[in-house]
This record gives sequence, structure tokens and C-alpha cells, in this order.
Amino acid sequence: MYKSLIRPILFRYDPEGVHHFTFKMIRFLSKLPLVTSIIRSKYKVQHSKLEREVFGLKFKNPVGLAAGFDKDAKLFNELSDFGFGFIEIGTLTPKPQDGNPKKRLFRLKMDNAIINRMGFNNGGVEDAVKRLKKNKGVLIGGNIGKNKITPNENAVEDYKICFDALFDYVDYFVVNVSSPNTPNLRALQDKEPLTELLNTLQEKNQQKPSQKPILLKIAPDLTDEQLLDIIDIIKDTKIAGVIATNTTISRAGLKSNITLANEKGGLSGKPLTSRSTEIIRFLSEKSNKSFPIIGVGGIHSATDAIEKMEAGASLVQLYTGFIYEGPKLIKKINKEVIKKGL
Repeated sequence: MYKSLIRPILFRYDPEGVHHFTFKMIRFLSKLPLVTSIIRSKYKVQHSKLEREVFGLKFKNPVGLAAGFDKDAKLFNELSDFGFGFIEIGTLTPKPQDGNPKKRLFRLKMDNAIINRMGFNNGGVEDAVKRLKKNKGVLIGGNIGKNKITPNENAVEDYKICFDALFDYVDYFVVNVSSPNTPNLRALQDKEPLTELLNTLQEKNQQKPSQKPILLKIAPDLTDEQLLDIIDIIKDTKIAGVIATNTTISRAGLKSNITLANEKGGLSGKPLTSRSTEIIRFLSEKSNKSFPIIGVGGIHSATDAIEKMEAGASLVQLYTGFIYEGPKLIKKINKEVIKKGL
């Protein structure tokens, strides 16, 4: 029903407008009697084979919602009813910011892909915390970044502010230095500044009565040498793991028209499937599986998810695949995980 009826209607309109409209509809429908129960019964899968413990946290199933969809933690309770095992909110910054000028979100229908240059648009970390206090038992990841106006030499302070504000309300943290839509942000992926940033957050983590897992989200555009640096950094800083991968700046092999394909921003969706899986396999093999990996990028089928798990991912996340395939994709992946016994 989603792909044959709902998606064709939604895809006729501006993608960012559709996103906000969809949020309003989900929120409205979830307040109607029995609707939440119907959604849960249709999409949720419960089975002992789905349960797993990763970086000290217990997940009901391995399929999560990637950051960027519920940036401001406005709908995590309702979205979890579609069967997600965990929800990652953000990217959040210390101060509210509007992000980049519109139009900044583009569908590449021929490629089952999206280009976005949103630019960390969010209402600020404190605003999100107000809603996170109403969490009804959803396992939450907090994806954190820096404000656009903050120079890189002061970036650590922004991450510290977000870390402290979210600490009591999220289950794990994700350090985002890999978005291509904030000027110079990816420079923080270089070995020296990244090590300093992660060590600083780990020091703050160690000062807490109990620690939270800290993960690093990396770009798919890193070279093998840079990926080996990432492995060394994880070993040196002792963070919990990696999310592989963020969006790409590559436009290789796209079928969509040149004007659309050359829009600036990060590309997500099907064109990223192979590259993100390659990076997962590389990190897993070269590190001797010494840390957990959350696989994200181009998961549009249960097969895509299984391939990432077999490559070394402990968990997977959806974003563009969720938009193109609908909530049934979550159920399909979980059923296939049970069938494969992964």
C-alpha cells in the first residue's frame, strides 16, 4: 500500500514539506484510539533471535532509525511503534540554527536516492531535552555536532555542551564530524583533531557515575589509509564503536539528470549500498572485529541489511530506504534476521 499508493502521492510534493507533513500525520494518527496498537501489530516483530547486546546496551532488535530523520526528538516514541529497535536523534547543536537556505533536499527517484544539504538545522540541544524527558522506554542515540558559526578550533566546546545536556536522556552518543553540509566540519576527521575531540569526551564520560557508549560516525569518502587511522583512533581513545557511514559527496554512476545529480550536499540511498558495506568489511577485518559497527547506507531491502551484518555490522540503521520502501522494510529485515539466525 505504501509503495503503490502513499509514496506516489507524497513524491509529487517538495520533500522537506512532505517530511513535516508526515510528522504531523503520524502524531495525529497516534492519538486516535487503537491506531498505535494497529501499527505495532502490523510492523513490530518480537523474537529472542532479534535481541542482542552491543556496547553494553540491550537492543530488542538490530534495526534502528538513523540520525537526521527525527533531528529534534519530536517523534521518537511514535516512530518506535513501526518496529525500530532504537532511534537516533539529531544531529543536535548547542544553539538553535536554521541550517542552509532552502531548497536543500532533493529526491533522485531514478537512483532511489536523496541529496541533502540541510546543514544541521535543529532547535538546539536544550529544546530536544524537554521532549526526551517524555521518553516511554525507547532506546535513544544522541547524535551531536557543532554550530556552523563555531570555528573548528573551538569545536570541542560545542560537543562538550551537547554531551553534558544529553547525558541523562540518551543511551549512547554519536560524534558527527562527517557531514558534508557544515563548512570545514570534515576536517575534524583528521587524526589529531579527532583524537583530541574523542579523548576530551571520554574524559568527561569517565567523570560520570556511569559511562555512556560513544561512537564515531564516519564518511564513506575516506581512503583506506584514513580508515586505518580511524581504527588506531578507536584503539587509542577507547570509544565504543563506529557508525559506517554518513552521506557521500561522490556522484559516480548516477542515472538522474545532471542538474539534479550535481546539487551540492550529501548523497544517501541505493548508490551508497556497496561502498558502505565495503567500509564495514574493511574496518571489521582490519581491526580483527575489535569494536562494534552500526551499518547504515543504502539499505533498501532485507538482503542489503543482511550483507552489512555479514560484513561485520552488529546493528543497522535506515533512513533513505525507510522513505523509499516504507515501514514494511523494518519488518522484512527483522524476519530475515530470524530466518538467517544472525
